[in-house]
Amino acid sequence: MGICVLLASLVGAADLAAAEPVLPDLGSASALSSRTAEQAARSDAVCTRCHDEDEAVPVLSINQTRHGMKADTRTPTCQACHGESQQHLKSTSGGKRAATDVVFKKGAYALTDEHSRSEQCFSCHKGGANHNNWPTSQHQLSGVACNDCHKVHTPRDKVLTKQTQPEVCFSCHKEQRSQVNKFSHHPIVEGKMSCTSCHNVHDDNPKLLTKSSTNDTCFTCHMEKRGPFVHNHQPVTEDCGICHQPHGTNSASLLKERVPFLCQDCHSHTSHPGQAAGLPTAPSRSTSAMGSVARGCLNCHTNIHGGNSTVNNATAGRFRR
Repeated sequence: MGICVLLASLVGAADLAAAEPVLPDLGSASALSSRTAEQAARSDAVCTRCHDEDEAVPVLSINQTRHGMKADTRTPTCQACHGESQQHLKSTSGGKRAATDVVFKKGAYALTDEHSRSEQCFSCHKGGANHNNWPTSQHQLSGVACNDCHKVHTPRDKVLTKQTQPEVCFSCHKEQRSQVNKFSHHPIVEGKMSCTSCHNVHDDNPKLLTKSSTNDTCFTCHMEKRGPFVHNHQPVTEDCGICHQPHGTNSASLLKERVPFLCQDCHSHTSHPGQAAGLPTAPSRSTSAMGSVARGCLNCHTNIHGGNSTVNNATAGRFRR
């Protein structure tokens, strides 16, 4: 009698297991280092029974990414990112399954808040200069989550490729998209630079720059402008952005205004008086009469970023040749 009861209980347990698969406890980040590729595949198989190649949004393509390298013990399982989601596996309401613990894509289920979504990523991607300051970064404080920019299931994440990265950034930064298509611009649309050439998007400095200041960022490429010079031009020393708009303008050399008008924002002197555009009403060779009409400051002041002239006269420090 006891043997019959035991057999009946074992059969019942087997039927229950077949009806309701139990999710292996392999999803947490702490379990990743100890599980094997076979265990990971078994864990993911619980999800891929339903989420297969027929999904409207490709799911299995994650196996073509670094997140799908099963031979790497750091590779996450589905549950490492989406949570154990036992209710999603077992319960239905009105013919619809419950949501996963973490929902990354807005659609059939309510989107999980940006902090929780980013926390799933940072369970693995933490540490190092590129991510340490994310909790206080401008993007995080603006409600941006990792997956708002990164597409984990895509074999080629657009934001990680130089040629396609600006497309992702410009989906929010529309003013900069307009600027990089102006006459004078950094070669971003040509694919020779990307936004992250200058910006560390995970950092917390105000402009998300790769260096601590605008000047230090610019000097990584424009070393000849760094100085120090015998005669330093103070706006250059202070901030390149005083004269230049780095994303693009319709003035040469990324200048915010055409010369001489840019120079006259600061310099208005008796030898080169600022005046309304227009020629003098009578013939004249007087500098005071001509002012800056039909003249370019850079024709004479060629070393505008700084000069090394050692000539001992009153004009040596005026950035001339």
